[in-house]
Amino acid sequence: MIHYLAEEELLLAHFKLIERYGGSHGVRDLKRIQSVIEAPKQEVFGAEQYSAIFEKAAVYLRNIIGDHPFADGNKRTGVTAAVLFLKRNGQVFTARSGELEDFAVRVATENLDVPTIAAWLRTHTR
Repeated sequence: MIHYLAEEELLLAHFKLIERYGGSHGVRDLKRIQSVIEAPKQEVFGAEQYSAIFEKAAVYLRNIIGDHPFADGNKRTGVTAAVLFLKRNGQVFTARSGELEDFAVRVATENLDVPTIAAWLRTHTR
């Protein structure tokens, strides 16, 4: 069974990140938050669009970074959501802090796709 993130968990994680590391609180678009929460569960013609755990985590990361649903801290929140999701589903994340930050910037600047992000996540977990 896959353990997905709930909207309240994502909002709380974002709040804690802003409190700890600074930035502006606030949600720019609640519908985008709801879309982020539902995207990893998406089905196309009765089949899961993202069937692998790493693809699902990649969707959280990409959609939060790309859609900017928060006023600030979207990269931090995207990475945190992906790591939290993987941890909740039995994966141990092994990337160091600097690697995470650099990768989040790459996702934002290079518009990385789900397979590329999923491959990176797979490489940095055990």
